Amino acid sequence: MKILLVEDSATLRHAMRNYIIEAGHEPLIARSGEEALQLLENTPVDMIIMDVEMPGLNGFETTRLIREWLAGHWIPIIFVTGLNEDENYREGIEAGGDDYLIKPVSFMIIKAKIRAMERIAEMRDQLNQLNVELEALSQLDSLTQIYNRRTFNELAQQQWSLAKRHQQPISALMIDVDHFKLFNDHYGHPAGDACLKKVSQAIKSCLHRSSDILGRYGGEEFVVLLPETDAKGAMRVAQSIGEALAQLQIRHDVSPTDSFVTASIGGGTCLRTTGHDLEELIKNADRALYKAKRAGRNRSWVEEVATHKTILLADTDQDLIRHFSGCLQAHFNLLTAETQRECLELAVELHPDLILLGSGIVDTQAGVELCNLLARTPKTANSMLALVSEQTDSETEALGQTLKINRFFDKSLSAPALLNNIIKLLNDAH
Repeated sequence: MKILLVEDSATLRHAMRNYIIEAGHEPLIARSGEEALQLLENTPVDMIIMDVEMPGLNGFETTRLIREWLAGHWIPIIFVTGLNEDENYREGIEAGGDDYLIKPVSFMIIKAKIRAMERIAEMRDQLNQLNVELEALSQLDSLTQIYNRRTFNELAQQQWSLAKRHQQPISALMIDVDHFKLFNDHYGHPAGDACLKKVSQAIKSCLHRSSDILGRYGGEEFVVLLPETDAKGAMRVAQSIGEALAQLQIRHDVSPTDSFVTASIGGGTCLRTTGHDLEELIKNADRALYKAKRAGRNRSWVEEVATHKTILLADTDQDLIRHFSGCLQAHFNLLTAETQRECLELAVELHPDLILLGSGIVDTQAGVELCNLLARTPKTANSMLALVSEQTDSETEALGQTLKINRFFDKSLSAPALLNNIIKLLNDAH
């Protein structure tokens, strides 16, 4: 063990250092509490023998700081002192000490104390290892040794939060072994368990990124989360899983679908997480799985989560904002901005499908610069731009040419007409 000796007396340091070496351990020396704290910043130790009476930080003060700094990591600390009053014992224990020796200390006593603390440290290490193993076991399905449903949901929620923060696509696959009850009834439960183990490993072999998450969702059903994956990517993974299962060549003589074990796979993809949640994504994958089964099983079916398109309305006119909000709020994910800067920030962050610009925003040189920035910025270049004005006349068209915008909306349009025109514009663009 590495034992840190904190002692200001050169004579006692020399004697205690020799005791530690004779006991078969490696001594590290600090001449003060301050020096001990500096050494501990970069050097791990297994035990500390701490003098109590030192100039500057005394042993109790140094120990309190060590315990606070190490937090949950415990190492044994033995105080060595000439003080033997009950109050000194109490203060030492409260400071975080584990044992208390009165000077002068013989070699036999210090050797025995080191051995006792060493045994406690060994038991601590064994207990920590057991806790790590128990934690790992609590996360895994006992049969297949992949994540259980609870752990999958926890890890998937973390990935969903990342996808939402970075506005990245995310997909989920629900995988159901076809006619597994018939397999179990025909071949027996041990064969069924062996089948599920092989299926889980086949699925796992198709996931090549550390961020991909595989879990057993229940019975013969598995779930996969695929961060940064669109519908095409999800379909590729689903098809590779189907191929991996086919290569297993597990006989299923009573299956109405195939003579070997197969699976139906449903996938859901969310391109925009705004306004959606993980549960909705999983339900979408479950609905797609149902369609795969209805279509004959042994196939993959991936669908995008139905999502409202996002519209950003930018103008200084509150009446216009209220009018448009009343018309569009129920049908779109509607964002509003009252300044050029706010408009640009929202557009870059949320990538709206359509940006509606009122005259209060664009009828200045700053408005021209805003439109140029929206057109040049990669994250907003694909967003459609449209002008909102009193009416489409030659003056408005001239402004549109200056801004390089050829789509116009009359803000005096009735709610149904405005909604229909915007839906038509978005559908035509799609």
